Amino acid sequence: MKKLLLTAVAAFSMQLAFAQKSAVTNASLHLKNGTLDKAKTEIDKAVAHEKTANDPKAWFTKGEVYAGMISNPIYGTLAQDPLTEALAAYDKAIALDKPDGEYAKQAKEKKAALGEVVYVTALNEGVKNYQEQKYAEAFTAFTKAQAARPQDTTAYLYAATSAEQSNNFAGAKENYRKLIGINYTKPNVYNRLYYIAKEVDKNEAEAMKVLEEGLKANPNNKELMLEELNVYISSGKSTEAISKLENAIKVDPKNINLYLVLGQVYEQTKQFDKAEDNYKKALALEPANATANFNLGVVHFNRGFEINKKLRAMNSATYSKNAPKMEPEMKKHFNASLPFFEAALKANPNDANTMDTLAKVYLALGRNKDADAMNKRADAVKQK
Repeated sequence: MKKLLLTAVAAFSMQLAFAQKSAVTNASLHLKNGTLDKAKTEIDKAVAHEKTANDPKAWFTKGEVYAGMISNPIYGTLAQDPLTEALAAYDKAIALDKPDGEYAKQAKEKKAALGEVVYVTALNEGVKNYQEQKYAEAFTAFTKAQAARPQDTTAYLYAATSAEQSNNFAGAKENYRKLIGINYTKPNVYNRLYYIAKEVDKNEAEAMKVLEEGLKANPNNKELMLEELNVYISSGKSTEAISKLENAIKVDPKNINLYLVLGQVYEQTKQFDKAEDNYKKALALEPANATANFNLGVVHFNRGFEINKKLRAMNSATYSKNAPKMEPEMKKHFNASLPFFEAALKANPNDANTMDTLAKVYLALGRNKDADAMNKRADAVKQK
């Protein structure tokens, strides 16, 4: 009797195993017939059952069933996220099978093909939604694209931008962090994380941490350096900021960005002679540098503008007394600024800001025709 009982139990176990393998076969048949709802029911039972939960064929079949739902308008709502389910099922089949096994090989091929189709479809959907200002929908689509091609940076960047547009700053932050996680450590990522930490989260400590992290990845980036130094200056630590830059220049005396940033720090602390000196050092390294030329032009122009402000604030008697001496000095600075602005425009011929500034200088020097021509040129660039 004992032996008979054991045989019966074994037979029952075999029947269960056979039943679950039949579920996999049934799922395949329903998939072939296009009845995805029935295929889903069968395969969901199979992969959840202990007898077939570790069967690579079952998981591969699940991948096929869920992949079939992705672009099917009738069955597309059977699962909340069929793409993720399909990709996960293929991964499971690969993990359970032998490296050169039939289902592992097929799953890798299907996963790659599915990923490309879904990536392009999702990315295009995201771009379309973004252009229509449906930023939340765009974010969802770009997130789908990431799942299909997890090492591609485009979908993460687009998702982060879409999230910011819809004030989903947590989503933006998450995507910028994902970019860093796949070694995309360009300055713009840290700039956006810094903005979110400082302006949105109002977390000064986190903002400073982001800048330090960004500068570690991009030690010569001018924008990040300037932001870090602005933090020092706004907290009353301008001396430390200047000292830090001067020490950096001693270590790397041919780094033009260090001179440009130091010049800007000196400008912010109203040490204009030292600002001018550092911009000149930058130009000695790179004579055609647009930023150095423009900033030197600004130093001279602002000196002339300050004199102009003082003259305009005077009454008639005071003006008559001081104008003969002050007006030539004012024009001297305006004239001094001109070649630097023109050099900046030559280096960056489509920069509307430089054109606007040049127009003001021409106007201040009484060159009205040149000012009009430059304004028209700037307008044409802005309309493009």
